[in-house]
Amino acid sequence: MSFLKSLIFLFIPIFGFSTQQNKGFFDFKWQEKDDRIILIIDQLGEEFLYVNALATGIGSNDLGLDRGQLGGRRIVKFEKVGDKILLIQPNYNFRGTSNNQAEANSIEEAFAKSVIGGFPILNADNGHYRIDITNFLLRDAHGIANTLSRKNQGHYTVDQSKSAIYLPNTISFPDNTEFEAMITFKGEAKGAEIRSVTPDAGFVTVNMHHSFIRLPDNNYKPRVFHTSAGYFGIAYSDYSTPIYEDINKRLITRHRLEKKDPTARMSEAVEPIVYYLDPGCPEPVKSALLEGAKWWNQAFEAAGYINAFQVKVLPESAHPLDIRYNVIQWVHRSTRGWSYGSTITDPRTGEIIKGHVSLGSLRVRQDFMIAQGILSPFANSNYNHDELMELALARLRQLSAHEIGHTIGLAHNFAASADHRASVMDYPHPLINILNGKADISKAYDDKIGEWDKRAVLYGYQDFGPQTDEEAALAQIVKETLRSNTGFISDKDARARGGLHPSAHLWDNGSNAVDELERINEVRAYSLKNFGAKTIPDGRPYSELENILVPLYYMNRYQVEAVSKLIGGTAYSYAVKGYNEPPNIHPIEGKTQELAVDALLKTIEPNYLQIPQHIKALIPPPAYGYNKDRESFAGNTGFLLDPLAAAASATNNLFRFMFQEERLARINQQKEYNLKAYYDQISQKIFNTKVKTNTERQINQLVQASFVLHLIQAGIHNPDILVRAISKYYLQEEIKGKHLTKSGDSFEEKAHAVALIEMITNAYANPENWTIPQVQEMPPGSPIGCEGFHDYH
Repeated sequence: MSFLKSLIFLFIPIFGFSTQQNKGFFDFKWQEKDDRIILIIDQLGEEFLYVNALATGIGSNDLGLDRGQLGGRRIVKFEKVGDKILLIQPNYNFRGTSNNQAEANSIEEAFAKSVIGGFPILNADNGHYRIDITNFLLRDAHGIANTLSRKNQGHYTVDQSKSAIYLPNTISFPDNTEFEAMITFKGEAKGAEIRSVTPDAGFVTVNMHHSFIRLPDNNYKPRVFHTSAGYFGIAYSDYSTPIYEDINKRLITRHRLEKKDPTARMSEAVEPIVYYLDPGCPEPVKSALLEGAKWWNQAFEAAGYINAFQVKVLPESAHPLDIRYNVIQWVHRSTRGWSYGSTITDPRTGEIIKGHVSLGSLRVRQDFMIAQGILSPFANSNYNHDELMELALARLRQLSAHEIGHTIGLAHNFAASADHRASVMDYPHPLINILNGKADISKAYDDKIGEWDKRAVLYGYQDFGPQTDEEAALAQIVKETLRSNTGFISDKDARARGGLHPSAHLWDNGSNAVDELERINEVRAYSLKNFGAKTIPDGRPYSELENILVPLYYMNRYQVEAVSKLIGGTAYSYAVKGYNEPPNIHPIEGKTQELAVDALLKTIEPNYLQIPQHIKALIPPPAYGYNKDRESFAGNTGFLLDPLAAAASATNNLFRFMFQEERLARINQQKEYNLKAYYDQISQKIFNTKVKTNTERQINQLVQASFVLHLIQAGIHNPDILVRAISKYYLQEEIKGKHLTKSGDSFEEKAHAVALIEMITNAYANPENWTIPQVQEMPPGSPIGCEGFHDYH
């Protein structure tokens, strides 16, 4: 049914005003005279899904309030209580599946439910109740005011006088009723981010969308969650479970997909999964996103389906927030930002009702700029950008496949890059090699679905014949996946905070993290050597070279994190009893940890950190009409490029990883490598470095200062009492007592040694109040993807 045909308008003149009536899942009327929505309820107690979303965004990645962003998703029902209609959210986190009604009632009554709306009854007629839901629609359902306050942007409240129902997207379909409101927030802007993306930061207006959705029928069969299958899941407690079974139930999230003939090796689907691409995507972006999205059909074919996963352009008559359409949206922001895949899921069963992908439009420009810095292609022509475009578009294909993967139920698999790109659900760093003295970007990103992805889709979507024991068949799929050696390690084990698995990294390639760092260093050195006037086309100010230099200079930032995880690292698997796979827990051997430390320390050698003179000579302060921004190097020299601050920020980034609290505790507990040996390896390197120039001396002193500061931090604030003791003693006896007493004879070297000794003394004179000083930070790495030590979908 088309968008227009699904509308039923009934205009009734009332004193020059009109009433617009919509019929569908819920019937409602809009009254022009007072801009009211009157909802008609004829099925009390019937549960449905309520979802709120942002139809229009604020346009800042830092604020995280984007066009098409899904908000709360909850099962609700209308109930009549006295003279009111209440909108009630039952508590599906705690359930009972017993046939004993008294037992089921006792479980329901034991846990709180939530009433999220209350409405006086305007009138009732033969079981039909009319209520005014306008205020419900005009409230801050998405928590925008709280977000702006939490982000230090100011205190905002809804301004009802400047808010109204948005009729073009307020409509009822057979299975869903959609409401939209233009909400204006009034407040005093406190932050730069909100001022940068609004014409008047005192009034911030967005469109908020509300969906009332019919729940799916009972023909969907939930599928059990397995820790090695790679799926997101829902969980609830079933209090009617026998005592000898686990009370906590887990189901995977997935679309409903069935074969027309489940006994056939290959079969068409009863109803294929169809995704629709935002028609607002420009070419060649549109073609790249379509191509990457269609990769998933390879996985469904491997699971025995014929053309079961399809991708089309969203028709003009369709709305992207309509529940009937899985959508891929092209989202604009003022800064580059994360892309993400969200779903509307039935909380009872895990069935995905709608997939909703949001892709940030500035991402492709960042990838183009990275290629620009590596290739420096503009020696003879302003139009020599074909290779750059191909790398950027290759990344978009992979990005499209990755985010759609989330919306078909799949979690991240950050071990895939160690298994020959076994999954698009990893975060890939561009694979660039130096071949015959030139940079080769032809294999920067993969061009197909991965082998692990096929195994994952097999678990989630295989349609078993009626005579098949599904539990046994699913177990067999997992066992075969484990035997295939396509590893699966997801988020918490790979992230900077707490992650310790040696194979699970964000933004890396290959199975050996140290070897990969060496490759990155080779590409970085090659690119810096060739960086210069030919990096930018004619007509661009030389000062613009700075922003292109930033991702090149910090090219190793993600691999540094990967190598650091070898230090105090431990290998293990998500083992489950009965699957012939022990946990296989073992620390990384000591020699490997020492090699990792050596590799990391090479990245803070003065000749590595210094910006080559031929580059510094080309980058003046920003040209008139241009400014430094968040993508520029931070510094202490005003508008002029500050090479020492760049070196200091890279060093601080490394030591944050090397001194991560849990890492130090693990090193101290492992027999393979001990904390004193770790500190010795670092201090002997940085306090015995031979420098040739004044710049190298200054950089090395910054490295030494950063090391001392992080040692003080560990000696005062590390939660492990033994780590604190060793760190404090090492500072006093080794750093202060030995290294700093051997300082050189120059004025600068003596001043440096005195300053470090004073830092140590002052810190321990008042340790309770000591905090590590703020240093210049690297520009943001994301969304190429440095999660790093920022708090982050």
